[in-house]
Amino acid sequence: MNGAAHWLTVPVIQRSQKERIADKAIDHSRDWAAAHYETLRRAYTSAGYFGAYGARLKRVYERRWERLVDLNAAMLEVLRDAFAISTPLAKSSELCVPGAKSELVLNLCKAVGAHALLVGLGGSRAYLDRAAFATAGIALEFQQFRHPVYAQRGNARFTAGLSGLDLLFNCGPDGRRLLLGEAPRESRIAA
Repeated sequence: MNGAAHWLTVPVIQRSQKERIADKAIDHSRDWAAAHYETLRRAYTSAGYFGAYGARLKRVYERRWERLVDLNAAMLEVLRDAFAISTPLAKSSELCVPGAKSELVLNLCKAVGAHALLVGLGGSRAYLDRAAFATAGIALEFQQFRHPVYAQRGNARFTAGLSGLDLLFNCGPDGRRLLLGEAPRESRIAA
């Protein structure tokens, strides 16, 4: 709102710092979901594609989620469907593989039959045992993400690093082409 980025946070019940993310419970003592949706509605109602996707987003927010991971999965599905992303997903918590840090990542790759691992921009680049991955025949491909620039609602300068919802509401399904580094189709607005 006001052309500025806003953090949307989901309150969780803090039981232990060692608690797995898959077990994080959502704190329902506040009506955070309605506030989130209203913030997004106000920010994007005049964006080209809010009308096409806002109702589905509202249904996600109207459901009472008990675990943060389930809410995240539902939000991810909204984006995967809109951008026609059909890559299979596996939950590491369901693979039951041993290890920590590099060994855990390698064992997860082995469990799903991976031939390559796309390494993000974070700290894992420093701790991955490159020799162990090479021995296992799993190539390490280092992400070189370049943020696409696209027309955002309003007159402010482009703000990088926002949620995939920003891309979706401003560009619709054509956002997929931008993520892949392809030129967008001719500009069109959803009716």
